[in-house]
Amino acid sequence: MPGGRLTQQERQQIALGLADGLAYAEIARRLGRPTSTITREVMRNGGPTSYRADLAHRATERRAHRRRQQTAPRGAAAHADGHGRDAEAVRAYEETLTTVFIASGTPKMMARIMACLTLTDSPSLTAAELAQHLQVSPASISKAITYLESQDLIRRHRGEGRRERYCFDEDIWYQSMMSSARSTAQIAETSRQGVEIMGRGTPAAVRLENAARFLDYTTETLIRAAEQARDILQGRSGTDADDSAGPPSAQE
Repeated sequence: MPGGRLTQQERQQIALGLADGLAYAEIARRLGRPTSTITREVMRNGGPTSYRADLAHRATERRAHRRRQQTAPRGAAAHADGHGRDAEAVRAYEETLTTVFIASGTPKMMARIMACLTLTDSPSLTAAELAQHLQVSPASISKAITYLESQDLIRRHRGEGRRERYCFDEDIWYQSMMSSARSTAQIAETSRQGVEIMGRGTPAAVRLENAARFLDYTTETLIRAAEQARDILQGRSGTDADDSAGPPSAQE
């Protein structure tokens, strides 16, 4: 299986495959590449409906140029950070994590910030540090942070010199799940309101009622699962004795 960066010819084959409606896995098989490589390439360059081989190739060349400019002097320090990690492998993983966030519905810049905050060893980062790491303007960071805060995905606090810093906290995924549950519950309630308006028993009303039932059930399940997972994981941080007794749900 070939390695290295995708060639311009391979990108043209990807574009043709997408136009023919092929799945990422099939395109990858034809090129002899991992499916993750094709997925990352497409999502990083406009998605399946906007992917263009020529634009994707130029964008990759620009990214490679920026990386060469940022590369440390030759030697061991250029290949490993203070924890002995391979810097190139970390960058590649950050791109993969960003792609996963994008595929889940997070806008690109927000996904890049989430990946950056996830992988930093610092407890928090300033907007300037985020902008420097991602090589984007402060305005782009500010807009993305506003969105992420509205979704309860990051936290803001005051650092030294009254500079604002941003971070994830230990409860971030619980808060995210609860935010999703609230949004789903709102859709369910709105669906119920439409039943009488559309006329109970009509096809439209039945459709709305079925949607409300489904969303009610999934909302309750999501909330219960999120609360149970948080209780279990936080409980394990205290002592290993809890592990031998089994998860709390087994004793309810």
